[in-house]
Amino acid sequence: MASEPPHTPSPTSEPPARPDREAAENAVRTLIRWAGDDPTREGLLDTPARVVRSYEEFFAGYLEDPVQLLSRTFGEVDGYDEMVVMTDIRFESHCEHHMAPIIGKAHVAYLPDRRVVGISKLARLVDLYAKRLQIQERMTVQIADTLNDVLQPKGVAVVIEGTHQCMTTRGVHKPGAAMVTSRMLGAFRSDGSTRREFLAMIGRTGSGPLSNT
Repeated sequence: MASEPPHTPSPTSEPPARPDREAAENAVRTLIRWAGDDPTREGLLDTPARVVRSYEEFFAGYLEDPVQLLSRTFGEVDGYDEMVVMTDIRFESHCEHHMAPIIGKAHVAYLPDRRVVGISKLARLVDLYAKRLQIQERMTVQIADTLNDVLQPKGVAVVIEGTHQCMTTRGVHKPGAAMVTSRMLGAFRSDGSTRREFLAMIGRTGSGPLSNT
């Protein structure tokens, strides 16, 4: 009899129940033993607790709601209708394949339609999605689509540049290699001059076309 294929949860399924702190710390002790060391020796006694606290910071984005983050907007802009651009938003994330760090910067822009959001919210939105297990392509889409869905502007543009330690410190070992992803929506996708203006603002003039994620 053929075996059944492994169950793959649907994208909309609820995540499994979160283990408690004790279970998480025990998992770290297991990894320490698997690596070949003794979790009971002096230098490693507090390591499980430290790792769990670090993970709470690394993956804090799961506890935040991106829609709620952008819920407060402002309409008193005196007719401002040019693009709003925030460049060089540094982020730290972790790839979902190896849980290795992704370090990079994001450039985020939108063309407002009567309402704007506080500029700190753009940086916080990047952090919210970065502080989850990620692939860069999906993170780019999530940031752009959330801005587009919540603010409903005339256009959104997101470019992310990232260095992936899963390929710089292991595997192919290619230090210095960087990945660039982009997503252009609305006017940034349909109007070449608007897109070029944005790319010039972030210093990518003449760097060649960017694929739209």
